[in-house]
Amino acid sequence: MDAGNVQHITDMMYALRNPAGVPTYPIVFMALGVLTFALHIFFVQLMLGTAGVTIAGAFSSDPHWRRLSAAMLEVAKVSVSVAIVIGVAPLLFVQVIYDPHWYTSNVLSADWVIAFILILILAYWSMYFYYFQNSKQKGVEAAPKARWSMILSVILLLVVGYIMHNLTKQMLHPELWQSWYMPNGQMDYSGSKLHASNLWRFGFFISMAIPVAGAMMVTYRRFKMVREDADMDYLNFAADVGKKWISVGSAIALAFYIGWMMTLPETAGDFGTSFWGIAGGVALIAYALWAKVRLKNNHPLCSYMALPMAVVAGLVVAISREMLRYGILEGFFGYDFMDYKVVMDWYSTALFFITFAVLGGAVLSYYLTVAWKVGQTNGVYTPSATVDRMGTAAIWILLLWMVQFFAVGFWVWAQ
Repeated sequence: MDAGNVQHITDMMYALRNPAGVPTYPIVFMALGVLTFALHIFFVQLMLGTAGVTIAGAFSSDPHWRRLSAAMLEVAKVSVSVAIVIGVAPLLFVQVIYDPHWYTSNVLSADWVIAFILILILAYWSMYFYYFQNSKQKGVEAAPKARWSMILSVILLLVVGYIMHNLTKQMLHPELWQSWYMPNGQMDYSGSKLHASNLWRFGFFISMAIPVAGAMMVTYRRFKMVREDADMDYLNFAADVGKKWISVGSAIALAFYIGWMMTLPETAGDFGTSFWGIAGGVALIAYALWAKVRLKNNHPLCSYMALPMAVVAGLVVAISREMLRYGILEGFFGYDFMDYKVVMDWYSTALFFITFAVLGGAVLSYYLTVAWKVGQTNGVYTPSATVDRMGTAAIWILLLWMVQFFAVGFWVWAQ
């Protein structure tokens, strides 16, 4: 591509930029985007991995696998909700600093963007259909019902992941936007096509579900073993399966990651052999080695650390992914979101961080505490006075947040 064409594309991207500017420094949006994406993709992988365990157990006659299947289904259905909620955040941050690219990609594949929501709803319903069909079943003697619905749920979840994968890839090819919009000189208004894909990249993020699910099974053993009614034969089985999934899954993910780095577009330059390109692969290897050494004897603390360590590895990959995106758009095309006009809005910036840290922290702490206590209690759980106070504080913080939100809104409206 000659310099003249590159400059034309760069000018086009700047022309599509929002003239209103951004409400705080662009680097803040980039950092928050990376962090929230790492959390989102972790729960996506946890959802897919535990759903895979659920299906494997559903088709097994082994009673341990059947029990593990039911337990991991509980994790999968919660992870779907968490992944959806957290997934809103990186989407918002991306559309603020990469608005010319994100909105263009969405318009080019508008039908798929709309279908994304519908397919996700069907996937959600399918998983819960399987859950309700089997929630009242006692014991593990009978084979689970409606196993087809769980398989359908995973297939649909992979479809929505593939849609998002394509939308993200299309952002990075502004040199192809015109040819996609006007194939053979004819305008295509349909939005019915997905134009860009790299199966190595898609396979990498999906295959990471295997070691993440493995980490969940290791943690599950540690969490349940303190109960008086703990079945250690079953829990040891779960941990052993988990450790195997971490080892095998990390190797599979590494192979996909190398394939991804080797098939990067020309616009990425030598990113695959750069520091951040190598760092993503090193993070996978380091996690697998850590698990091999520290989980060997089911060390109590390390068993709990299996999931946070997976998040750390995912965070390194998320940073690598963002550096790749920035490297293509800024390094090759000369589009730098860092020079976005800043129209500082201290209220919205402060409100976000207060909501994230104070409101989110209080409510999440209460929910996690209750979930933790319930999971480790044999029989009916009765919250202590401290836990009750945590719940009351969370409600008051939420009410105060709502009051100030509407008060400021009405004040602005009245001006």
